[in-house]
Amino acid sequence: MYVTHKEDAVKEFKVVPIIRQYEESKSFCEDFAIGRGDLVITSESTYYNYFENQMEGALVIFRGNYQKGEPSDEMVEKIYEDVKDYTYRRVFAIGGGSVLDVAKLFALRTITPVVDLFEKKIDIKKTKKLILVPTTCGTGSEVTNISILELKSRHTKMGLAVDELYADYAVLIPELLNNLPFSFFATSSIDALIHAVESYMSPKASLMTEIYSIKAINIILKGYQIIAKNGPEARKDILTDFLIASTYAGIAFGNAGCAAVHAMSYPLGSTYHVPHGEANYAIFTGVYYMYQKLQPVGKIEELNKILSNLLECSTDTVYEKLEELLNHIIQKKSLREYGMKKCEIADFTNIVMTEQGRLMANNYTELSERCVTDIYEKLY
Repeated sequence: MYVTHKEDAVKEFKVVPIIRQYEESKSFCEDFAIGRGDLVITSESTYYNYFENQMEGALVIFRGNYQKGEPSDEMVEKIYEDVKDYTYRRVFAIGGGSVLDVAKLFALRTITPVVDLFEKKIDIKKTKKLILVPTTCGTGSEVTNISILELKSRHTKMGLAVDELYADYAVLIPELLNNLPFSFFATSSIDALIHAVESYMSPKASLMTEIYSIKAINIILKGYQIIAKNGPEARKDILTDFLIASTYAGIAFGNAGCAAVHAMSYPLGSTYHVPHGEANYAIFTGVYYMYQKLQPVGKIEELNKILSNLLECSTDTVYEKLEELLNHIIQKKSLREYGMKKCEIADFTNIVMTEQGRLMANNYTELSERCVTDIYEKLY
């Protein structure tokens, strides 16, 4: 553990899971001897493409059988009903961020009611080994202690962040990204980029988290430049780089946290079912223009210099040039293009200010209710 004292604040840095990398799924299955007494949560396509006949005796749950779109408390409750009578000692999650976030909860002694769990009305105790294997290059969930769900009754997304949700092993297998469609690659990798940027700007950032943030930003933006020049198929030669960058970003934000971009994207994602990374991109530069306006002297100058060097532009045009590059990956849309109504700006602002304090505490500079409303209005 790394501890630094700066301005009377203690900043800790830790990486809890053991991180392993395998070139192929077969070696992973042999090493971990997956079988009886194991619960596996994955997607049907991932299982039949890579793991069929390699998990004899394990209880395999297909996430898609329970709910489409972003995971929710209702989805977790349904899975719980199907596995509650099965005795298991290890949980394996093989999938994107939604699979990993859901699976983390099944390593706990008490899972339901899920809303009570997220509101910490239940004693949280980890009783199972947890092994997380990402099949996208974005969430970094394999190395964080956070599970994010849509809480249907609360009409928003909410994060549960406790040390009991850390994995015992985070396993990187680049082979599992080979069949990842470009749209999923795009939304997940932009999410990783925003994790890296927000954690770099967080007041909880330390010298150690900054190293991981900067490395992730470099890898992702250089990869995007290759894709912008050579087309979407060019990503296939650099998938390992993106997988590692996602984990770096996960380590950074797992320690320093994310902030307003994520907080403001959650109501959009949960209300209009916008993919998480895309919802973040819709909000991303709007927040940073506001930061620049409110506090132009400070760490944002360092960020702008890093980005301007990578994008080969002046610091004055860095966000315009960043959007030009990101639009090769996902075309940015106005909020109204997702179906959002102007009258919902006040509702979304209220949700952010009253329910996303955990994230808003990590902002580069304080954003008032008026600032949040202004950002939504400019992006609308």
